[in-house]
Amino acid sequence: MKFKLTDSEKKWVWYDVGNSAFTLLVCTIIPIYFNTLAENAGISETDYLAYFGYATSASTLLVALMGPTLGTLSDISGLRKKLFSVMVLIGAAGCIILSFISSWLWFLLLFVIAKSAYSVSLVIYDSMLGDVTSPERMDEVSSYGYGLGYIGSCAPFILSLIPVILAMQGMLSQAVAMPIAFIIVAVWWVGFSVPLWKDYRQIHFVDSASHPVKTGAKNLAKVFKELWHEKKILFFLIAFFCYIDGVYTIIDMATAYGQSLGLDTTMLLIALLVTQIVAFPSAILLGKLSRSVRIEIIIGICIAAYLGISVYAIFLNEIYEFWILAVCVGLFQGTIQALSRSYYAKIIPLEKSGEYFGVYDIFGKGAAFTGTLLVSIVTQATDNQNYGVGSLAVMFALGIAFFILAVRCKDKTAAERSSVDSPSGERVEIAAASGDVSDE
Repeated sequence: MKFKLTDSEKKWVWYDVGNSAFTLLVCTIIPIYFNTLAENAGISETDYLAYFGYATSASTLLVALMGPTLGTLSDISGLRKKLFSVMVLIGAAGCIILSFISSWLWFLLLFVIAKSAYSVSLVIYDSMLGDVTSPERMDEVSSYGYGLGYIGSCAPFILSLIPVILAMQGMLSQAVAMPIAFIIVAVWWVGFSVPLWKDYRQIHFVDSASHPVKTGAKNLAKVFKELWHEKKILFFLIAFFCYIDGVYTIIDMATAYGQSLGLDTTMLLIALLVTQIVAFPSAILLGKLSRSVRIEIIIGICIAAYLGISVYAIFLNEIYEFWILAVCVGLFQGTIQALSRSYYAKIIPLEKSGEYFGVYDIFGKGAAFTGTLLVSIVTQATDNQNYGVGSLAVMFALGIAFFILAVRCKDKTAAERSSVDSPSGERVEIAAASGDVSDE
């Protein structure tokens, strides 16, 4: 049977199309621009990769601290869309301002702010999935989001690449090229956020509180206590922490890695564009495969593939090898992100999706912090970029081990999930969210 997105699902998917433009900017043009600023300041190629990695780590650490609290606040009736909107606007404004900065240090500081706002917007966006679709449709809807996001990001990327290439050829000054490129991305990002802003309706929520920040902190603490009794969720989060480590690190540092190897900039950008194009059909087709193949099997295959990719990176030193790496990453990048998101959404209580996706973000962004930090430290310690990226293989191996443990845990029923043990040993019911819980 042909799968067709509903109106609310389409509007949710459009944000993946919009925000992916910034993701691609972070992976490509931002490292190139920073490389120019670093060279002008006399920074070596090894230190350039390390400093960019440290900035990325700082951003992910900041989001790991902010995301859970804001995610918990977004569960309160009426706050989810407001918080989401604020983060999108901060990120887009930061994106534009970045292009006018000439100091490498100030550039990295603003990069941390813009990337953090972008990442927090994704925490809240992911928690919206349960409001726009049903559990049985989550795998394919999530896959469409990532798939269309990858192909949709190609348009603003190509448009922003034109002035950058002209600047490389000396036909346009960098002071003009970079603002054009960054503004294109920011406008695209905000533009595709509008449908979700206009029509999103928060179906699953908790009642408003007189002191939302205090209440949010208490609810977040409660979620961490619940996780001890939710072994399936706990083991999955540990597995996710380990394997998404490498995924996010490869996404964030791919161009910086290629440039540090001295590979041609134009060919690097085209190779990464190929990654986006390959990721589009791959994410959607593997999402459809989840109808007939258990999602756990597909996720396991993706983790194993990334383990092989990280080992392959140890021996990479030619442009054609980087192309092979780009295609392999494209085959599994969207799928592992999409199905991890939908798998998690199906095993958590929907009325507290903001809280739980806040925790999800701690493990995801904490992993990205660990990964970029690991690559930076190993690169500087060995003076070899290949060993730095290859060190991620350890995290993928741990990811497979903990994912197997999560799969073997029994799924809890709705009744079992709706209650936890009180300190006195009595059973205490967790109030379900009030409001209309029907599909839009």
